[in-house]
Formats: sequence, C-alpha cells, structure tokens
Amino acid sequence: MSVREHEVTLIGSKGSARCRAFFDSGATHSIIRRDIAESIVSLEALPDPEDCIFETARAGEPIQALYRVTLDLRFEDSKARFSDEFIVFDACAEEVIVGAITLRAWHIVLDFQAVTVVYRKTAGRLWI
Repeated sequence: MSVREHEVTLIGSKGSARCRAFFDSGATHSIIRRDIAESIVSLEALPDPEDCIFETARAGEPIQALYRVTLDLRFEDSKARFSDEFIVFDACAEEVIVGAITLRAWHIVLDFQAVTVVYRKTAGRLWI
C-alpha cells in the first residue's frame, strides 16, 4: 500500500471544489466525503447498497455506502481530464481518496523516489 497527497480540483454538475486528495494504491475505490460531494454534484443512490460494505483500516468497523457520484478530477498543471466514479461516505477523515481503480484506469503513478504523483500533463484523446 502506498499513499501520496496532492491538491486537485473536482468538477461536478453543480460546480467545483479544490481538495486535498490522498492517492492510495491500497484503497480499491475512490471515495469522497459527503459534504464535499453534495456541494458540487447531485448524489446518485447505489443500485444495491448491500454490496457496498467496505472494510477500513479499523478492523471490525466496516462502512456501508449508499451513494456514488461521477466527477472530473483535474491537476493544476495539467490540461488532462480524469473522470471516474467516487463512492460517497458520510464520515471520512480525508476529503478525497483516489483509489487503485482510478489510478489504473488513468495510468496515474505514485513515485516514491520523487515523492510525487505522476499523471498526464496534456489533454489526450479518450479511447473506447
């Protein structure tokens, strides 16, 4: 598991928010704290919340998610747009956690020698 912190801007249908994001290769999903999500996008109910019970670092204290959102994630020095689904949690110590699914999908790398997050700096074509 590897974690790096980086400032990002999250963009939703209602606006945007500048956040401190933790890039965590040990987290499977990307998550966002509910107060931040609600300020920039409308929450979407998860189709089957019974399947969305997550283990946390606190053994024996799983968290159930009820909502998700789709957001664009942008870095200040990049024209690239990184869009993905974020699971919404009511109580979360961090504003945003970018998990392994998003890291892999967008080829975002955690560089521990340079102590940074590596990502595309230019806008590229999306592939389907």
